Amino acid sequence: MKQKIAVLGPGSWGTALAQVLAENGHQVNLWGDNPAQIDEINTYHTNRHYLPDLKIPEEIKGQKDLKTAVKDVDAILLVVPTKAIRSVVKQLAGILENSPYIIHASKGLEQGSHKRISEVISEELPASKRRGLVVLSGPSHAEEVAVHDITTITAASTDHKAAKYVQQTFMNGYLRIYTNNDVIGVETGAALKNIIAIGSGAIAGLGFGDNAKAAIMTRGLAEISRLGVAMGAEPLTFSGLSGVGDLIVTCTSVHSRNWRAGNMLGKGQKLQDILDNMGMIVEGVSTTKAAMELAEQLGVEMPITETIYRVLYEGKDIDQAAKEIMMRDGKVENEFS
Repeated sequence: MKQKIAVLGPGSWGTALAQVLAENGHQVNLWGDNPAQIDEINTYHTNRHYLPDLKIPEEIKGQKDLKTAVKDVDAILLVVPTKAIRSVVKQLAGILENSPYIIHASKGLEQGSHKRISEVISEELPASKRRGLVVLSGPSHAEEVAVHDITTITAASTDHKAAKYVQQTFMNGYLRIYTNNDVIGVETGAALKNIIAIGSGAIAGLGFGDNAKAAIMTRGLAEISRLGVAMGAEPLTFSGLSGVGDLIVTCTSVHSRNWRAGNMLGKGQKLQDILDNMGMIVEGVSTTKAAMELAEQLGVEMPITETIYRVLYEGKDIDQAAKEIMMRDGKVENEFS
């Protein structure tokens, strides 16, 4: 059945998912707060800053006014940066006239509160103004979805009906959706893999090879799982799409802005210069700080995350950091504490 859907956030992932929805026959409003970008989408059907080679379906309507974008929609897909989630949802709470499905495809932890994105949404948008809340996450580069590369991701919700709605709305011949009821695990895996991707990029920038890449990904997954389980996640989730799957794609591809940022760090560039020149949000930087604070609060050991934190926030020499983590006391591999 044709749905009317508002996609909030015309970055690379928001634009790619808007394309999926339009190609699936749905009516799509794509909202953003940059008027020039919205004019480009409506006039030229392009979004050159984020997906320079994509011709956006003409059926997608760019919207500058949030109230217009969400009027009478069946669902709202949030794809804005983590730091903007709370303010955008507060606006929604004041203007929504119906109760649509709320879906988010953002990946991070809120600074200060350390809350997952669905927790922030639940705080700011009363249950009476939403039909269901679903997390859409997994191993997916927007650049590849935009050209119809085969991709599989997860729709996670404690409401099975809401997860099935997202599955049926988004799934097609190149994008396959699985459902999952472990919202904590899916959101935690989505957020924390960006930290490990920075480390993986740094390892490559320092000149290390595949052995080191495998080591940081595997031990990084152990850290993600430890913190996730301490937060209430199901351990099995981290063996799935939003755990090891998302970790693999983010730690091994030049499409990953977190990997690219780490790679430039490994090659000796300064963090602020990297962020200034990236032109896009590198979620892993802020997530590293939130995860570090949360790990200390919960008493969870995360040596890779701690090392990356020292490099990003305390200016620790990255060569020295790599040597020190290798010289830590020996451990039993399958210890979970």
